[in-house]
Amino acid sequence: MGEIIIQEETTRDPISLIGKEAGVCWGGNITDPEKNYKRGLGCIQSGHGRTMEYPQVYMIIDGYSARVIRELYTHIGGSPTRLQASTRYIDYSKGDGFEYVTPPRIASNPEALKMYTDMMKQINDTCYKLEKEYGMPREDSAMLLPLGMSTKVVFRTNLRNLVDMSHQRLCTRAYWEYRQLMNDMGKALSDYSEEWKTLVKDYFVPKCDVTGFCDEAKSCGRRPKREQ
Repeated sequence: MGEIIIQEETTRDPISLIGKEAGVCWGGNITDPEKNYKRGLGCIQSGHGRTMEYPQVYMIIDGYSARVIRELYTHIGGSPTRLQASTRYIDYSKGDGFEYVTPPRIASNPEALKMYTDMMKQINDTCYKLEKEYGMPREDSAMLLPLGMSTKVVFRTNLRNLVDMSHQRLCTRAYWEYRQLMNDMGKALSDYSEEWKTLVKDYFVPKCDVTGFCDEAKSCGRRPKREQ
């Protein structure tokens, strides 16, 4: 599958940072790391969501489909920003062509897998011929590129946005690749620092863990429905 790389610009101690920033406004002692940590955790536990916008996350998202990245862009809370691999300037027709994501259910069926890979090869071959034999500009041949092609994104977001995203995208009803992406983000952040590990464990959860019930029309049964 894809890879999440947490960049060094990412806040290493997000809980302590929250506590320090809140302490400035509360007239608290911000020179004591233990008090900062305790104050920061209290802010989060009390639902003071705005303080969660201070910890910044810089990551490289590589090898996921253009389709799931397009869904990622729907989570724009807290003003995240991003840059994505260009289909105008990168030559996806050369070599073995563009890389792509194969859904697990297709990969498990030999006949379906052959049909899928044959189609991807046909798209790549057509892109190559349009550019090399017909002299079409890359930006025109790229219109053939499928949403299943893999891509690379440099993404900047914050703790509040990621927690909110996890509530929706860790739901069993969420698109399978987004669930994988969300879990990969959580693991990468957990490996980055102990404070991130704590936050991922306690706050990167599906929305039914927050509400105590399911509000999806087609529930997976993990929690009782709202009306129950």
